[in-house]
Amino acid sequence: MKMPVLCLAVMMAVAAGPAAGSAQDAPRPERGEGGGRFRDEAVRMVDAYVVSNLQESLGLSDDQFTRLLPLVMKLHNNRREAVRRRLQSLRELRRLLAAGGATEAQVEERLRELKKLEAEEPALMRRDLEAVDAALSPLQQAKFRVLEAEVEQKIRSLRERMRMERRPGGQGRRPAPSDAPPPQ
Repeated sequence: MKMPVLCLAVMMAVAAGPAAGSAQDAPRPERGEGGGRFRDEAVRMVDAYVVSNLQESLGLSDDQFTRLLPLVMKLHNNRREAVRRRLQSLRELRRLLAAGGATEAQVEERLRELKKLEAEEPALMRRDLEAVDAALSPLQQAKFRVLEAEVEQKIRSLRERMRMERRPGGQGRRPAPSDAPPPQ
């Protein structure tokens, strides 16, 4: 059972972007087509996990589940889109600054775009979450919040382990069974 949870956590970490870590850790489209396919697969896995666990975790009736699922999926899709737009805006700002010839006007324009996105995102998420809450009892609302918080914590933990493994020389990396030194 641990392996599917681990795979799911990796997929959710990729899909979640800065909601689960820093903007620097999020996948970048310029890494090529393979990264896009990986993100698409991650989104599908996260969605599949939500579908398979939502009803039991929240104690939903079949009718509630049928009404709630599209609302939860809309919340997740809008969250992912907001993250994507914000990261794209930050990448454009980073590129502009790295070029060295950025004018004050260019930087101001990019900052305006970024600030607009940052201002719009909380209202959009609040609206989507209110729609989810409207379909749930207070107890189910609490269970939904706890479920999302637990998943986010697992994602953060997994991302930290992945960062440790990517360090030069594998510092902080636990040896895999095949990497272990032979017994003496």
